[in-house]
Amino acid sequence: MTKVASAESAGLSRALSRRLLLGSMAAAGAVAVGPRFAAADAQMDADALATLKKLYASNEGARVLGEKAKGILVFPTIAKGGFMIGGAYGEGTLLVNGRTAGYYSSAAASYGLQIGIQRFSYALFMMTDSAMQYLNKSDGWEIGVGPTIVVADEGFATKATTTTLKAEIYAFIFGQQGLMAGLGIEGTKVTRINR
Repeated sequence: MTKVASAESAGLSRALSRRLLLGSMAAAGAVAVGPRFAAADAQMDADALATLKKLYASNEGARVLGEKAKGILVFPTIAKGGFMIGGAYGEGTLLVNGRTAGYYSSAAASYGLQIGIQRFSYALFMMTDSAMQYLNKSDGWEIGVGPTIVVADEGFATKATTTTLKAEIYAFIFGQQGLMAGLGIEGTKVTRINR
């Protein structure tokens, strides 16, 4: 009887030791990963602010919107490529009053006659509280479904006035590099990145 109890006790002791070891390894991993995310997040923040500054320098209308926006979702680099079947992906930062309020991914797939590779940036100016709520509550938001969105063209700066600003979201696509036709963001899925 004591040998069985002793064997059970040893087994429990090994199981407990294993759990403690796995738990401490997981904790050590979390500590090791934390600084890596912090460094990546800091870089994303810096890239978003630099990209927004570049947009403001080239488009007065964007700067005017930035002063009134409830939040600005900035994607510094979207990489798009394809041969018949294409895809685009990038990560960005949500800025509220100039401070980081979250991180998001932008992903899209496309089919049809297409070939090439390109990079571009885009920014979404959330003008209403309802647009911000939609972004925060949706489990992945497909652009073109939900709040009204207007893609700003080259002449936006000259036409924008406080009386003409009626959309919930304004999108600016800029900084295109590479060769590929059909630059757009409709159908793109924007999803919060949980760290």
